[in-house]
Amino acid sequence: MRTGRYAAMLAVLTVAGVGVGVAAPATAGAATTAVVCPTGWGSLAKTAADTDVGSLTDIRTGDHDCYDRMVFDVPTAGTGPIGYTVRYVDAFYQDPSGMRIPISGGAIIEIRLSAPAYDQETHEATYPGRGGQALPGVDLTGYRTFRDAKFGASFEGVTQVGLGVRARLPFRVSQLPGRLVVDVAHTW
Repeated sequence: MRTGRYAAMLAVLTVAGVGVGVAAPATAGAATTAVVCPTGWGSLAKTAADTDVGSLTDIRTGDHDCYDRMVFDVPTAGTGPIGYTVRYVDAFYQDPSGMRIPISGGAIIEIRLSAPAYDQETHEATYPGRGGQALPGVDLTGYRTFRDAKFGASFEGVTQVGLGVRARLPFRVSQLPGRLVVDVAHTW
């Protein structure tokens, strides 16, 4: 009988000290691979030269395995670089009024990009942000790092956004055609 033969072989292997593993069925939701997150981004200010590239049309966010992401769409920039300054600040102040805008979180990142939220020729709004208010269409519920995001101002060709994060964590800034991307890591 096959069952008896299998049991006998199993007993011989066990007595001989050879480990026999029986695969257990996978359960739903079990982690299959560990995610390796990049390191070395740092938390110091990051800048790129100011350029006259176009108008901001949208700000959106996404959560990833290792970081939370904020994307600034400046489609008229094409493939040209978008000027920016991204840095941690002690408090977020609206440009040019100097009015303090409260931002929730353990740390605040100020993002300034050389792309106004209005058409520079017609002065019509291209992005509906309002000073001191939450970013339109941005819901940060469930994010691991992002806590709050508010529009500062768009003044003299520069748009300003305050981003509240859980703690002072490393971040990186990158550019894609027509987009500026700010990633903030979940951990050091």
